[in-house]
Amino acid sequence: MSTAVTDNATQSRFELAEAEGMAFANYRLNGDVLTIPYVESPPALRGKGTAGRLMEGVVALARGRKLKIVPVCGYAVSWFQRHPEHGDLLK
Repeated sequence: MSTAVTDNATQSRFELAEAEGMAFANYRLNGDVLTIPYVESPPALRGKGTAGRLMEGVVALARGRKLKIVPVCGYAVSWFQRHPEHGDLLK
C-alpha cells in the first residue's frame, strides 16, 4: 500500500491507503477554498495515527496548490488546533 495521500477528484476526497484499509477526507473545492466536511478512518486504523498522516498529506497538497482550508469535521478542527504551525492555511 502507498503511504502517500492521493486526491480522488472523482469522489471529491483525499485518500490514504494502508494495509488495514483506507482513510479519507471528503472535500468541497470552491475557487481557492478547500472545505473538509468529513474525515473517516476505519476501525482497524484508529489509534494508529492514520488520520493524522492523512491530514498532513491534505495540508501538503493544499499548500502546494495554494489553497486555504475550512475544516468543518470535528477531527479536522481539532487536528488544526493541535498543529498551529499550519494555521496559515486556515480561511
